[in-house]
Amino acid sequence: MVIELLTAHASVRKYKNSPLSKENVAELVRAGQHAASSNFVQAYSVIHVTDADKRAKLAELAKNPQQILSAGAVLVFCMDFHRIQQGAISLGKEIDFSHAENLLVGVTDVALFAQNVAIAAESQEYGICYIGGVRNAPEEISILFNLPTGVAPLFAMTIGVPDEANEVKPRLPIEAILHENNYDYDKYKDIIPIYDEIMNDYYQGRGSNQKNAAWSDSMAQFLGTPKRTHMKDFLKKQGFEFN
Repeated sequence: MVIELLTAHASVRKYKNSPLSKENVAELVRAGQHAASSNFVQAYSVIHVTDADKRAKLAELAKNPQQILSAGAVLVFCMDFHRIQQGAISLGKEIDFSHAENLLVGVTDVALFAQNVAIAAESQEYGICYIGGVRNAPEEISILFNLPTGVAPLFAMTIGVPDEANEVKPRLPIEAILHENNYDYDKYKDIIPIYDEIMNDYYQGRGSNQKNAAWSDSMAQFLGTPKRTHMKDFLKKQGFEFN
């Protein structure tokens, strides 16, 4: 049952007008909190955006009005070391979260937490979509939600009753992902061309937004040019200095 739920995931970008209650959101967040956490740091916080003006501003800054304005709930997931810092200060101690390892701990904690929230939501027949567009304007969004030093918004998630049924994208074959004992890079010369053809057929045959595109070409375009280069300076400003 759980495996079927996981393999049926598809992002939902159009929702019915059916808001989630605060109690329902809290239930999903509580489920999220039971994700694994490195050393039990729990380096995350989430902003439930219920204010209409703030939601509209978030939609503008993230450049994603359709989903953010129509969803039943909008959550902004943040890496959070400020709470830990406050606990240390109360004991007359200090922490240093500026190192690259702590950045990785925080990002991993947030991702695991958010994915638990997503699975919990989908188990209740809601649809979800991650919104990376939050990183288009992290400083402005931090001001919007009064985020202190030690806190950085990483992405948002829209949740709601789906108003469309998207097809599940074909994933890479398991052979491309699963290696035994050693990393086998030789197999990609056979696997990738076949997967490119599968994805091109998918993109041309899906119900909406058809396009002629192979996976390799799409990834080359996506990763061929630096994106959101402001993130390094923003993270440094928030206390994450990559030391």
